[in-house]
Amino acid sequence: MKGRIHSIESCGTVDGPGLRCVIFFQGCLLRCRYCHNPDTWNPKGGQKIDSAEIISKVLRFKPYFKHQGGITLSGGEPLLQPEFAAEILQCCQNAGVHTAIDTSGWVDRRALEKVLPFTDLLLLDIKALDSPLYQWITGKPQEPFSLALEYIKASKVPLWLRYVVLPGINDSALHMQKLKKFVHALENQVEKVELLPYHPLGVHKWQKLNLVYTLGHLSPPTEDAMQRLHEEMKQSRIFSTA
Repeated sequence: MKGRIHSIESCGTVDGPGLRCVIFFQGCLLRCRYCHNPDTWNPKGGQKIDSAEIISKVLRFKPYFKHQGGITLSGGEPLLQPEFAAEILQCCQNAGVHTAIDTSGWVDRRALEKVLPFTDLLLLDIKALDSPLYQWITGKPQEPFSLALEYIKASKVPLWLRYVVLPGINDSALHMQKLKKFVHALENQVEKVELLPYHPLGVHKWQKLNLVYTLGHLSPPTEDAMQRLHEEMKQSRIFSTA
């Protein structure tokens, strides 16, 4: 089966446990203001590739994965190509490779039904926890994420939650309280919460694509600010990491 990908990172260390082969899928429906890969948005961009070629490449790295590493499908949004993703995940899982997906959760339930049976870990990106802010950050309504979340809860798939900290936008005490409440509602599934500091490293890609980057005024959070947020989460018995 053929699908479209943006690129492959052979030795990723931040997209799941251990050493990972990260496959960046092409195509995304969200338009997040802080996206550092806007070049993955176009579903017709990237390169067309056969799933067998990806599987073969991943299995060559299997000796390096040891007991923790594996494959992570990222993007873009990998669940926009659910059949392609499912075939890769199933073959890798059958070969004893740990499988993970990094997703926005802004996806159709039918896509989740296809891929979650072959997913050992779901890295779920939390864009915002109230509807107006979600719309402002992503350009899309929150409802599809909320509907997908219900299915994800029912699936009991292990979760890593990812939350990008935008200073002055989503890092207030109220926003952190909402995040704690959200995590506690999923506490039987959540293995880790990652608070990720906003960074403008992808701005040059926006400029190259003639896109308007609206967060140019925003500075990354300080180390002290991130440490404070980490401590708040730890006090709530929630494991977090940078």
